Amino acid sequence: MPNDAPRRRRSGGRAGNTRRTNPEVISQMSWRLPDNPDRPTEPLTEEGVARMHDAAMHILEEIGIEFLNEEALEIFKEAGCRVDGENVRMGRDFVMEMVGKAPDEFTLTPRNTDRTIKVGGKTLLFGNVSSPPNFWSLDTGKTPGTRAQCADLLKLTQYFNCIHFAGGYPVEPVDIHASVRHLDVLYDKLTLTDKVMHAYSLGKERVEDVFEMVRIASQLSHDEFDATPRMYTNINSTSPLKHDQPMIDGCLRCVRRGQAVVVTPFTLAGAMAPVTMAGAVAQSIAEALSAIALFQYVAPGAASVIGTFTSNVDMKSGAPAFGTPEYMRATQMTGQMGRFYGLPIRSSGVCAANVPDGQAMWETSNSLWAAVQSGTNMIYHAAGWLEGGLIASPEKFVMDCEVIQMIQRYFEPETWATGDDDLALDAIKEVGSSGHFFGIQHTQDRYETAFYQPYLSDWRNYEAWELAGGVWTAERANAVAKEIVTRFEPPPMDEAIREELLDFVERRKAEGGAPTDF
Repeated sequence: MPNDAPRRRRSGGRAGNTRRTNPEVISQMSWRLPDNPDRPTEPLTEEGVARMHDAAMHILEEIGIEFLNEEALEIFKEAGCRVDGENVRMGRDFVMEMVGKAPDEFTLTPRNTDRTIKVGGKTLLFGNVSSPPNFWSLDTGKTPGTRAQCADLLKLTQYFNCIHFAGGYPVEPVDIHASVRHLDVLYDKLTLTDKVMHAYSLGKERVEDVFEMVRIASQLSHDEFDATPRMYTNINSTSPLKHDQPMIDGCLRCVRRGQAVVVTPFTLAGAMAPVTMAGAVAQSIAEALSAIALFQYVAPGAASVIGTFTSNVDMKSGAPAFGTPEYMRATQMTGQMGRFYGLPIRSSGVCAANVPDGQAMWETSNSLWAAVQSGTNMIYHAAGWLEGGLIASPEKFVMDCEVIQMIQRYFEPETWATGDDDLALDAIKEVGSSGHFFGIQHTQDRYETAFYQPYLSDWRNYEAWELAGGVWTAERANAVAKEIVTRFEPPPMDEAIREELLDFVERRKAEGGAPTDF
């Protein structure tokens, strides 16, 4: 592989909405919170929305949701819901009253307040891949995740301005014991990135430790930490129709401390949900609303997001399928229902491909554009995801960020502006029918701002490409990722804060960290 692969895009003009944050690596768009100006795609008619809502309410009223959390069961009893063992049935009036208390938008404020993000409205946020147990690159092939690989993916998370929040572990570092893994990874996240943090709801110790480490990193009092959302957790229901103990526990701890929760049922049509997309979405909505209603009862006004992870399966093998037409429609329908309930929306950038090839990119692109069409506010796993969430890849991360930046460019006002200068009638008149637009002043004035220039695309003809070494896109992405990691500079942090974080980590390790049985 030619060692100059990432350098071949260095010369020439770049779009004015990009800047060289590190000119020895790549050009990229500056940090921004993109707004999605498009009308959302809404497959459901008004009657369809009503029927979907009624189906979800029927599930909650007549079938019920299993809650394996004793505290949640006691809270539901106090609220007047019907609790039979672990099954909870709740009336639609109660659900709608509780869900109505949730804000339609809120902010998340990390240690670098310049990286504060807004969740809700038209804002669309992209997050890194989270939680795969395996790592894949052109250099290593498929291997179990390590702390070093996790750190490299965190460096990519920090480097790319189009990634707005640091989700869960970008790859599980299985070389660290599970009891203390969260301590080491969160230390790495807080020192290698300055973006919004995430906590896994896997036992009280993990959640409480994240609270404290985020508080230390931002040098906040406990009251200051509790006053506004500084981090968030994301949970999945145990479909069909079940919420487990640790995830509900983690969310209850979050909302009581003023932090945000994202509730994302993981429903695969034909496996953990009905094979029809309407049935799968209705079940997903019911599972999500049951938990959000609980959290709003406990902490009215708690920052809450309704998520969707509804797709289909390969009915021959049972394997999940992502980026399919069914996945896109489920995402669009859930977005429509999220707006009906007045809740911010989360979806994902996903694929089932095993390596960063054509399948990986078309499935991920389909899922990312489904998020755009659905009016999603948070896109999980937007960069780096492979094999249905079992692999994280630096090449795929870089390639996905290319797509994300194209989407952000698509959002820019100049791509649809219709002012006199944009309609360019004088330029059209000047060129007439026999010239070209390359050299006229109208073009020259916009040479640096006219178009987004991808950093991975190679638009030479085949012969020129072959003479230059014929480097494939994944090979260029591999070189770009390695150069970013090699030249990476962590965001600033006071040494005293770093030492305080290390002291906390060492103390909690000495105490045993977190239990590994639930």
